[in-house]
Amino acid sequence: MSETIEQKCIAKGVKLTDQRKIIAKVMSEANDHPNVDELYNRVSKIDSKISIATVYRTVKLFEESGILTKHEFKGGKARYEELNESHHDHLIDVKSGEIIEFVDEEIEKLQKKVAEKYGYDLVDHKLELYGVKKKS
Repeated sequence: MSETIEQKCIAKGVKLTDQRKIIAKVMSEANDHPNVDELYNRVSKIDSKISIATVYRTVKLFEESGILTKHEFKGGKARYEELNESHHDHLIDVKSGEIIEFVDEEIEKLQKKVAEKYGYDLVDHKLELYGVKKKS
């Protein structure tokens, strides 16, 4: 079982107030890539005293601590997800905003091949695909 955001905070020495614990729990349970407004709406249902400023500061702290990663997908607000060891890419539906995480070995091999073609060792990459769902 993977570590929760709260456990990662403890391991990294990030001080956890009660409000930060709630934000960490909500982010750990997220199955999507929420922006700060969406995260605020979720945490305020648990504790209405949590301000949006607290959510912004906490997300920034978690990002700076290497616990969350920030995505700035086209045409939208910054979105966040837990930083994991496993690499994945994203397919973003430009109409609905749905984000699909995927891993494709052929794409991984092709990226390495392209880097080698130009005389580079690939050390990192980020792939974002944007599309519209086909009508069935």
